[in-house]
Amino acid sequence: MKQKVLLPALIKTQARACQRFVTATAVSIGVLVGMALPAAAADLPEIESRGYLSVATEDNYAPFNFMSGSDPDGFIKDILIELEEYADFDVRQDILPWTGLLASVSSGQYDMALTGASVTDERLRVFNFAPPFASAQHFYIKRAGDDRINSIEDLSGMTVGVQAGSALLSRLPELEVMLAESGGTLGEVVEYEAYPEIYADLANGRVDYVINSIVPVNDLIRERPDVFEAGQAVSGPGFMAWPMPKSSPELLAYITEFLDHLRDSGRLAELQETWFGESFDDLPTTPITTVEEFHEMAGM
Repeated sequence: MKQKVLLPALIKTQARACQRFVTATAVSIGVLVGMALPAAAADLPEIESRGYLSVATEDNYAPFNFMSGSDPDGFIKDILIELEEYADFDVRQDILPWTGLLASVSSGQYDMALTGASVTDERLRVFNFAPPFASAQHFYIKRAGDDRINSIEDLSGMTVGVQAGSALLSRLPELEVMLAESGGTLGEVVEYEAYPEIYADLANGRVDYVINSIVPVNDLIRERPDVFEAGQAVSGPGFMAWPMPKSSPELLAYITEFLDHLRDSGRLAELQETWFGESFDDLPTTPITTVEEFHEMAGM
């Protein structure tokens, strides 16, 4: 299912104006993630007492989560195996559509999300994030051989496909700034439930380009180089990390220690190389719990 949305025109081209625009989207993003009181979420003592950690994942966002036949596959599948070996409690996984995944965690139905979630200002008002496990800088994707698009300036007025409820929407103003600097404007924005549908419409010419973060972009181009080409970055630095309610500080500390274990053993770099095609050795190693921390880490 897709929905057409026209973003407001850019009023100012300075980065500060861009940031204010992103903040202004907090209401709509907040509806997506539920903005529910996180008091119902379980922290580590309750998780240990009941004997299991409840995690929400998805199944349609390669290479993080996807299905091989009837079985889950991807980076998160391997992370779950490592977590089950590390923890002294069970790990129970439920697969949900992306559009309801963060809301299910914010409302306390699950203890945390294990997926390719980007850190954003809006999400940090609801969640804490474990230390990042991948870069989330955004790039555009075009059809292979589409000579109309050779630079960011060429994107002016063209139709772009993005996933509904994703961080791509909240950082589109950064692209608006880039386009405005050359006298261009952001075109029509079409939201989709999942990326396979977005890529199908790009291949068929229903949208002119797609925006996604670096890891899934690399994965797509590696799998289908005859159909798609990667373009330039359309955002500043960003991070992929696992969100959990702010009422679970002990769980955040536990997952941070788990990531330290994976990093120190070399296993995190191995999984990054396997699934992302590269390791990210310069990522922050501490949790992200405030907008100020995020901006400092990202150089914003």
